[in-house]
Amino acid sequence: MPTVIETHATAPVFPPGRYGRRRAEKPSRPWVPILLSVLVAAALTAFAARLYMSYNTDRYEPRLLAYSNVTDTSVTVRFEVRKSDNDGPATCRVRALSSNGEEVGLAEVDVPPGKIVQVMYMLATSRRAFHVEVPACGPAER
Repeated sequence: MPTVIETHATAPVFPPGRYGRRRAEKPSRPWVPILLSVLVAAALTAFAARLYMSYNTDRYEPRLLAYSNVTDTSVTVRFEVRKSDNDGPATCRVRALSSNGEEVGLAEVDVPPGKIVQVMYMLATSRRAFHVEVPACGPAER
């Protein structure tokens, strides 16, 4: 019958002075990473809120009503802007696209004060426009 030899692992014993002085363990501080995480989350939330307030365009809702008089050099655009929180002046971007999707006309159009305003604008184009859109509006820069 084979003999079974049991071995037990023991902690290593280092010669004194050979590997430097052993440091004492630092006390555990579990609240430090939690506090840092909360501070980072608060800073990111404040940053996101500031960006949202700066670049949010939901307060201005442009709607294309019609476009007509399409020629090789221009198109007449009629659109409406609804302003939810401000009835001051606004600026809207109007652009015309060719049949292959190329931009053939672009303009920043000033919109007068009012809650719901209709605007008619003649947009100059480099070629015949196939599609017209009003992608965004925002507050008028002063």
